[in-house]
Amino acid sequence: MGLWSKKSITQLMQESEGGSGPTLRRTLSGSNLVLLGIGAIIGAGIFVLTGQAAAQYAGPGIVISFVIAGLGCLFAGLCYAEFASMIPIAGSAYTYGYATLGEFIAWIIGWDLILEYLFAASTVAVGWSGYFTAFLTELGVTLPAALVGAPLSVEGTHTLVRSQICVDPATGGLAVDALSRTPVRLEDCVAGGFQIGHGILNVPAMLLVIALTALLVVGIKESARFNNLVVIIKVAIVLLVIGFGIKYIDTANWSPFIPANLGEFGQFGWSGVFRASGVIFFAYIGFDAVSTAAQEARNPQRDLPIGILGSLAVCTFLYIAMSLVMTGIANYTELGVPHPVFVAIQKAGPALAWLGYLVNIGAIAGLASVVLVMLMGQPRIFYSMARDGLLPPVFGRVHPKFQTPYLATIITGSVAALVAGFFPIGLLGELVSIGTLLAFVIVSAGILVLRYRSPELHRPFRTPLVPLVPVLSILICGLMMYWLPADTWLRLIIWMVIGLAIYFLYGRYHSRLARE
Repeated sequence: MGLWSKKSITQLMQESEGGSGPTLRRTLSGSNLVLLGIGAIIGAGIFVLTGQAAAQYAGPGIVISFVIAGLGCLFAGLCYAEFASMIPIAGSAYTYGYATLGEFIAWIIGWDLILEYLFAASTVAVGWSGYFTAFLTELGVTLPAALVGAPLSVEGTHTLVRSQICVDPATGGLAVDALSRTPVRLEDCVAGGFQIGHGILNVPAMLLVIALTALLVVGIKESARFNNLVVIIKVAIVLLVIGFGIKYIDTANWSPFIPANLGEFGQFGWSGVFRASGVIFFAYIGFDAVSTAAQEARNPQRDLPIGILGSLAVCTFLYIAMSLVMTGIANYTELGVPHPVFVAIQKAGPALAWLGYLVNIGAIAGLASVVLVMLMGQPRIFYSMARDGLLPPVFGRVHPKFQTPYLATIITGSVAALVAGFFPIGLLGELVSIGTLLAFVIVSAGILVLRYRSPELHRPFRTPLVPLVPVLSILICGLMMYWLPADTWLRLIIWMVIGLAIYFLYGRYHSRLARE
C-alpha cells in the first residue's frame, strides 16, 4: 500500500458502523443540517464584506460577484452532495478524497481543511469580539483596551475579516468604535487591512471559543439547538433590514451598475466584479461543514444533500437581496467602512434608526454561530484522520456518555482560543479562502474520477450534468484562487510543506492501510 492507496466505499461504511467503543450519535435531522449550514455561512460576510467589496472593487456590480461566487459554491455543493449521500461519514472532503484519489491526496485535503475550520474559528471570534465590545460600549460598559486586543500587530495586510476594534498607532489606544459610531480614523482599520496590537489578551474572543467548545463537548444535539435559535434570530434581523430597506432604495445609486475600471485589474469594471467574487467568497465558507456531521445525521443519504444545497440556496438569496438593498439605499462609495450596514440604515433617515440595535444583535449572534460550526467541523475531520491512523489515536476518542469526539474538540478549542487571544490574524482571512477553494477543486475532481472508475456504485444523490458541473466547479474555484494575492499562495505553500513533513514523518507509517 502506497501514497495512492484508496479505501473502498464498502470499507469506509463498515469502519463507521463497526469497531469497539463508543461511536458518534445520529441525532441530526434535515432541518438541523440546513440550519447548521446557514449558521456557518451568515456572519461577517453579510454585515461587513458586502459593503466593503462594493466600495473597493465592484460597486453595485457586487450583486454579480455574489452570483459568480454562489455558482462556484453551487457546483461544488452539488459534488459534495453526491459524495455525502454515498459516504455519510465524518470527515467531509478528507474522506471523499480517501475513497477516490488516495491517501496522500486525502492527507493534503485534511491538512488543508484545518485552514478553513480551525483558523476561521479564530478569525471570526476576533470579529465577534469587536462587535461585542463595541455593543457593550454603546450600552455604557467600556472594557480596557489591553483586554480586547492581541499583543502582536500586523500592518499593511489585506484581509477579508476586519475587527470593529482597531488600535490607533499614534496613541496605542482604542481608535475605532464602529458600532457606537463615535469619531474614528477609519483608515487605521481599512487602508492597512486588519490591524490589532498593543493589547495583552483578547479576552472576549477567548471566552467565546471556550464556551462554545464546552457546548460541543456536551453534545451535538445541544449544540444544534443553540445554533437553531441563533440562526432564527440573525436571519429574522437580516430579513427585517431587507424588507424595510426596500422602501428607501434610490435606483440612481445603481447607476452605473458596474463602475468604469480605474486602469488597474480589480479596480472596478468587470475585473473588479471578478476580483470581488474572490474576496466575498469568504462569505460562503462553511456550507461544507454540513458534511462533517454526516455520521451524526439520522438519514444522511437524504438529509445531507438537503442540508448542503438548502443552506446554499437560502444564503445566496439573502446575500444578493442585502447587497441590492445596501447599494440602493447608499452610494457604493460610502460603504467602504467596517460597518456598512449602519451607513445604509443612516442614509434611510430616522425611520430606520430602530434597526441599529437589532443589527448589533444580529451581527453578534451571526458571528457566534459561525464560530460554533467551525469548531464543530474540525474535530470531526481529526476524528476520521485519527481512525485512519494518520493522526495520533487521541484525536479519535469518543466520550462514552456524550458520544462526541471530546478530546479532539478540546484540543481544537484550546488552540483556537490561543490564536484568537494572542496572535494577529489579519492574514488568515485570505488563507482560509484559498484553503477552502483548494478543497472544493479536489472534491470536484474526485466526482469525475469516481464516475469514470466506479460508475456502478449506488448514488442516492447524483450530481447533474457530469462532467460539466464538476468541470465548472474546478474552473470557477480555480479562477477565484488565481485572483487572490500572491502572498496568500506563499502562505498556502508554507502550510502545505509543514503538513507534508508531518505525513511523511508520522502519518505514512501509522496508516491503517499501511498496516493491513
